[in-house]
Amino acid sequence: MNDADLAPDPLLEPVLQGQRRSLARAITLVESTRPDHRRRATALLEALRGHGRESLRIGLSGTPGVGKSTFIEAFGLMLTGQGLRVAVLAVDPSSTRSGGSILGDKTRMERLSRDPLAFIRPSPSLSHLGGVSRRTREAVALCEAAGFDVVLIETVGVGQSETMVAEMCDLFTLLMAPAGGDELQGVKRGIMEIADLILVNKADGDLKPAASRTVADYAGALRLLRKRAQDPEGFPKALPVSALAEEGLAGAWADMQQLAEWRRAEGHWAKRRAAQATHWFEEEVRSGLLAQLTDNPRARGEMAALAAQVSEGQQSPDAAAALMLAYLRGESLDSPPQRA
Repeated sequence: MNDADLAPDPLLEPVLQGQRRSLARAITLVESTRPDHRRRATALLEALRGHGRESLRIGLSGTPGVGKSTFIEAFGLMLTGQGLRVAVLAVDPSSTRSGGSILGDKTRMERLSRDPLAFIRPSPSLSHLGGVSRRTREAVALCEAAGFDVVLIETVGVGQSETMVAEMCDLFTLLMAPAGGDELQGVKRGIMEIADLILVNKADGDLKPAASRTVADYAGALRLLRKRAQDPEGFPKALPVSALAEEGLAGAWADMQQLAEWRRAEGHWAKRRAAQATHWFEEEVRSGLLAQLTDNPRARGEMAALAAQVSEGQQSPDAAAALMLAYLRGESLDSPPQRA
């Protein structure tokens, strides 16, 4: 190991000072898949760890067209108006051709992107489970180190895998549009169970009465769910908001603060963060093990040979998987893959 290896990363101090350009460069670094970049990113994140900064991490999801970007811009501007620094990690659907972001949230939050107290980073989801980039968690850690008070994580739509988002957030907010009973039935129970707040957007103009009915419907559905230990009385709850008219945002923020403060006082905050850290450790181990199948030429060859046997009906998927796992453990194969 030479002196260059021991020297602090040139991005370390600028990130700690909250320099937005350096933060953007650091996020680009952690999103890179190059082995040398991964080593540097791991070292940078380790150096930033333990600086005692904790942002309020808020996950935000909702059906397409519900107005997530409009809500985030209005909500973010309200927070920066109070002197808070706000980071937005907007995870876009990925192009199947280039792998880049399709929607470009930064262009859809023009006012917030110009705010000196705000930082917006669109990232392609790269088809990752849960509508979050694989490195979104590391980007959150970088934003915390840069001193942002609130980190908003906007995700791609609503799905069963949105529980991945909850594993990196302190609060999970579900944004919904005014709807009838049929639409309410379409909301998955699992999403309802992880939501801390359900905000019914577009509660203005002609849609205001429908929004009020929808809030009542969601409130009733939430009461049927089992009481969670990490919630005070009255939570989770449903509220009407209007991003366009900027109404109900202050009330939603007050409820978020109340819930976060209660969880800190009761010890749930620290337990949740500890459980999340353990979860992501296990996820990194799983990802590393899966990478062996593609990074190791011999393992890749064994995988291809067994896959050919499965497709030709020579092996069942279960038996072939057992053989592949035995190979990875270094055990002898009872029925080795046939070579062409």
